[in-house]
Amino acid sequence: MMRPLLFVATLLALASSASAQEALQPGAPVERTLASSDAHAYSLTLDAGQFVLGSADQHTVDVVVTLTGPDGETIREFDQPARGPEPFQFVTEDAGVYTLTVTPFNGAEGRYTMQLDRTEPVATTPAEIVSQRFAAVDNDRSPGAVVAVLERGEIVFAQAYGMADLTYGIPFTTDTPSNIGSTSKQFTAFAVALLAEQGDLSLDDDVRTHIPELPDFGQTVTLRHLLTHTSGYREYLTALSMAGVSVTTDDIGREDVLGVVARQPELQNAPGAKWEYNNTGYGLLAIVVERVTGTPFQDWMRANVFEPLGMDHTVVRTDRAEIVPGRAMGYVPTDSGAWKEAIDIGGAMGDGGIYTTAGNLLRWMDTYRTASLGGENVRREMTTEAVLTTGDSTGYGLGLFLDEFRGQRRISHSGADIAHRSSFTYFPEIESGVVVLTNSPTIPVSSLGVAMVFFPDAFESPSASGAERAAPEAATSEADTPDASAPLATDASAFDPASFVPETFDAFAGRFELDDTAGYVVTFSREDGRYLMQVLDSPATEMDVVGPARFSVGGGVLEIAFHAAPDGTVETATFYQGGQELPASRIATEAEAIALDDYVGRYYSEELGTVYTARIDDGGLVFVHPRKNAPIPILHGAGERFSGGAPFLTLEFERDAGGQVSGFVAGAARTTGVRFEKMN
Repeated sequence: MMRPLLFVATLLALASSASAQEALQPGAPVERTLASSDAHAYSLTLDAGQFVLGSADQHTVDVVVTLTGPDGETIREFDQPARGPEPFQFVTEDAGVYTLTVTPFNGAEGRYTMQLDRTEPVATTPAEIVSQRFAAVDNDRSPGAVVAVLERGEIVFAQAYGMADLTYGIPFTTDTPSNIGSTSKQFTAFAVALLAEQGDLSLDDDVRTHIPELPDFGQTVTLRHLLTHTSGYREYLTALSMAGVSVTTDDIGREDVLGVVARQPELQNAPGAKWEYNNTGYGLLAIVVERVTGTPFQDWMRANVFEPLGMDHTVVRTDRAEIVPGRAMGYVPTDSGAWKEAIDIGGAMGDGGIYTTAGNLLRWMDTYRTASLGGENVRREMTTEAVLTTGDSTGYGLGLFLDEFRGQRRISHSGADIAHRSSFTYFPEIESGVVVLTNSPTIPVSSLGVAMVFFPDAFESPSASGAERAAPEAATSEADTPDASAPLATDASAFDPASFVPETFDAFAGRFELDDTAGYVVTFSREDGRYLMQVLDSPATEMDVVGPARFSVGGGVLEIAFHAAPDGTVETATFYQGGQELPASRIATEAEAIALDDYVGRYYSEELGTVYTARIDDGGLVFVHPRKNAPIPILHGAGERFSGGAPFLTLEFERDAGGQVSGFVAGAARTTGVRFEKMN
């Protein structure tokens, strides 16, 4: 996410006192040294309706670039990486002189190069609009992306941008296989649904019928529970991370997935009673396919899915060291501004691990129109929303999110590995869809925005209800917020943000805790005309106003609505993410004073087989683990509840009869109720 700017008022003051502006010309870079109190201003004389692209290459200093319009008003700020190119991209509404002001972040000093790459009329055709929006990565120095659009069985657009391999200078092409992460789940779901249709298994089989080594928790967990994320099993990636395993560097295998379930003392919820996104279930389903068919999962998928559909550039990667010919390498940015290669997550077969191309994915997407593979019964099974035992809908079928976007039914899934990202969106009523693939988390995947560019008449105007939601994985990925001026970003509401009175926000400011996740505290504040949200101890993130009491983050990926009582006080809020509504309640603004010494000591989890040491560091409580590079801050919430940095989300300490701290119960995203005992 975009890093918050802490000193906007200071920044603007510096900008106003800067020396005479320097005209910026395309293809004429300017290298300068920035002192801690400097503000370098660059002017651009532009017509209305111009598309502008450039960057400030941060050689030895972290800079903030502020865009000011002809009326002197700040339009937006650009502040993402601390090193390397700081890209800026915008569209002009009015003719006149625009100013880009470069200031140091937090008073840093150093050298940078300012460069204007392109000024041109705003694109008008769908293909040109999309290509213009990906212009920032369409060079030989950046990881890349590919975008493809399907309309009633025909590929009407497919274009690649940037590089698939920076080491050897290989550009991304429309035939470059890329890791689609959790978008793979629908293929695993299809395999199980097809085997059920053929009578080889039943979706309501006890999973232990096929994997008898799994423990008996006294309640039947079925294949359907695995498919719909309602099993109650631990999520293996978060559980292993809590145990000290690094999902980015350690080699995780199937035995680890099985081991996580084997060691958990009880189910996290009654099967079918709660929806919680869970990679474990899909890893287990790949094993079920193998045992039922007697064929390795990757071979069964090739023979029964990929080859029949002509998906000749698609493979299930069984090991992260396996060679995938012509694949896109994954890249993540470093602190120095360079790129480094990212290795895929291990143990991902079934829940991820498929490499494919955008064109191949569109061949698969069209089966939701034709039911040509598997037949109507399988298609219906996959695209029917699961219902919990409580009667609540889940918004999920089999390996697919099912919801509505601006009046159109939507079938979708997104995916994220360490570096790669994917977005898969199909609209059955217009028989059309979009696929976006990237090989870096820094590149936004916005299939919804592309769809609105290509099919503008299909979608209703956005409403203040904010009913449209992005899929959870897109929300939890590390992709940066899209350019606010880009038509690829989704508007959350028709509400005019200019009508919002800043002082109104003061009723919303304060600390809110999720009702269903004790210790998950979000703080809201107003600072220098910006509305900020801070989750736990992470950096604050700026929110956009989309309604009288509604705000969005990441172009609508997450929305927050505040609810006023009859007396005008605001004690509750709701977070909307991935089709879920998460209620929250206000808690005390200041945490109560507590004796941190009570919590110091060593804590052991028999389930995870690991020890954390709690100590006081710089006046605060931290956890230390031998396999973690840095101490993990543990912040007090209320009572015995704390919140923590990754891999912890919530902690609730317990005391014995003598009042001494005896242990805690920890929770993380998708893994809850893990017990740690204090060691003597």
